Amino acid sequence: MAINNKTNGRTVLSEINVTPFVDVMLVLLIIFMVTAPILYQGVDINLPKVDSRPLPAAEREKKIVITLNEKGEIFIERKKYSLTELKLEIRSLIRKKGKDIIEEDVFLRADSKVPYGTVMEIMAEIKKAGVNKLGLVTEPPLTNNFQTKKE
Repeated sequence: MAINNKTNGRTVLSEINVTPFVDVMLVLLIIFMVTAPILYQGVDINLPKVDSRPLPAAEREKKIVITLNEKGEIFIERKKYSLTELKLEIRSLIRKKGKDIIEEDVFLRADSKVPYGTVMEIMAEIKKAGVNKLGLVTEPPLTNNFQTKKE
């Protein structure tokens, strides 16, 4: 909207130019989309593809993440543990916090090719170590909305 000012025939422009703001926001969005998948520095595995609700950002802060790869090897971050060492490491993490039970969530990332019994065995050991809240990590399924339906 322009207001006509009678001095020197000039007009005053009272609209805000949002184009630079939108450009900056799009660049930031692209940066976050590229960096978000590489924020977790752990062991690469093929997580099961399940349609589920993602965790809120506040719950994704630094948590204990246990990874079980296709070969059945157990990792916390990038350090490898045996089943008995895992239990001892979790108990030491509990002692570092000065508690008898870990109140925060512990997440288990298991490869989709690992047998169900092995995953349950790992979960039982984690629970025996004193963990109250144990979550399983999955990935959303890949959907292609532009795929043609085969008949």
